[in-house]
Amino acid sequence: MLATTAESKHSRRPAGGAGATAKAPRQPLRRCLASGAVLPKADLLRFAVDPEGQVVPDLGERLPGRGLWLQPRRDMMEKACKKNLFARAAKRQLRVPSDLVEQVELLALRRCLDQLGLARRAGSVVVGYEKVKAALKADRIGLLLQAEDGAADGTDKLRALAQAVGKGTAVQSFCDAAALGAALGRSAAVHVGVMRGRFAAALERDVERLAGLRGGQDRGNGVGRPTEGERWST
Repeated sequence: MLATTAESKHSRRPAGGAGATAKAPRQPLRRCLASGAVLPKADLLRFAVDPEGQVVPDLGERLPGRGLWLQPRRDMMEKACKKNLFARAAKRQLRVPSDLVEQVELLALRRCLDQLGLARRAGSVVVGYEKVKAALKADRIGLLLQAEDGAADGTDKLRALAQAVGKGTAVQSFCDAAALGAALGRSAAVHVGVMRGRFAAALERDVERLAGLRGGQDRGNGVGRPTEGERWST
């Protein structure tokens, strides 16, 4: 359902200019229950246990208690549930909701839309083909979002422009025009640009998590498109 292209991860310029040598701060590491891989916390999803002994997702990493960590991939989630890995890690009996995988996917989608709304309120979003095109040409966009049901002509042109002139501009798609619009206080939105900075980086990370939770394997084939139904062209 969701495909992404993200050129930004390997092409962002280091802070302080070309000659900067300062080391990035070390990130805390955690082990994925399902794969055993030890990864930075930013690359994992946290789960917690509520007072009744039920496993609950903690995408914001704010709930108290010991965290249980998984890579944000559908297969990792399914493995953890099927093999009772949460209980093994906690060394006690736990209740795992039968729809935990679906819960996490919905929460991840809501988090993406909420982050987009925050970026809009902070003045870090431009909407509409012409405004996004101008911002791309000025190399101001860190993340280009395109509706899954957007017309191919417009989405293809902006994606090509982002790849041609954007130094580290990610291009992603995760929902339809109506959902993008609702997050931005309008009826629909097909082309959305998030300005370079913390909002673009955080939202890119959250959309990639959502892709993994939906079972996305290849994030380099461009924007996912609907196979039927009306496409937005504005």
